[in-house]
Amino acid sequence: MLLPSIKLAEKNIVTEYPAFIMGILNVSGNSFWRGSDHGGQSVEEAVDVALRMVEDGADIIDIGGETTKPGSGYIDEKEELSRVIPLVKEIRKKTKIPLSIDTRKSSVMRAALDEGADILNDVSAMEDDPYMARLVSERRIPVVLMHKRGLPSDMQKCTVYDDIVNEVSDYLSERALFACEAGIEADKIILDYGVGFGKDVAGNLSLIKNGKNISDVVCKKLMDKGFDCKFLHVLAGLSRKSFIGSITGRDVEDRLYGTIAADLLAVQYGASVLRVHDVAAAKDSLAVYRSIA
Repeated sequence: MLLPSIKLAEKNIVTEYPAFIMGILNVSGNSFWRGSDHGGQSVEEAVDVALRMVEDGADIIDIGGETTKPGSGYIDEKEELSRVIPLVKEIRKKTKIPLSIDTRKSSVMRAALDEGADILNDVSAMEDDPYMARLVSERRIPVVLMHKRGLPSDMQKCTVYDDIVNEVSDYLSERALFACEAGIEADKIILDYGVGFGKDVAGNLSLIKNGKNISDVVCKKLMDKGFDCKFLHVLAGLSRKSFIGSITGRDVEDRLYGTIAADLLAVQYGASVLRVHDVAAAKDSLAVYRSIA
């Protein structure tokens, strides 16, 4: 059975697998896993990485020029534009694969859209830039709304919640409602519970186990406000993160097996988009999952 499609501005994309695969293309030069960071490489080398992910089965490529790892600081608009836009231009010459832009800045997103990008992935859930929601609405693109607490520089200093699932659901409901009231179609909203962004290991695991519940809560709240909401995708960004290291005792370069297990369980619990570093491994694991589930 096919997953519901993701509606881009001009077309829909579908998958025959249990989840869409979003391949991570970091060009920040400061990623938490150096093996996935292509900052400092030539544009041509980074494009080759993107094309390999396409060959490996990625459905979407997510391009990020600003790291949001714990302890990091934000960069200025000019620097982010210089990292992201040349890459979008060159990738678009080679492939029509949907491109997601991991940014909080409407200026970066606008420039990327003008070069052929398709999706906004905003870790601030459109809180950081007052012009972002209007841009997304005008361009009729999907948006990933993520929950985080604080800034990357301090977000891991406060990881205690009274009820993490309810609090994250409430926040995402608030941001989804904001998006709809700005003119963004409900079925273009993708929810990200923000694993690793102001959460401890137990909190991360609770969110993964409640992906469908979170989506259902947000969708119901949108319907209660009169918006047409039948289904909301949930994005799980778990790849090689520190909670996997805490569980397995493995350093980041040795967390692939733990990532695959976490990703498949996230899908079982409602995730329908997986943001991954290792596209081929994710594709193979989803193929087996599809055959057994």
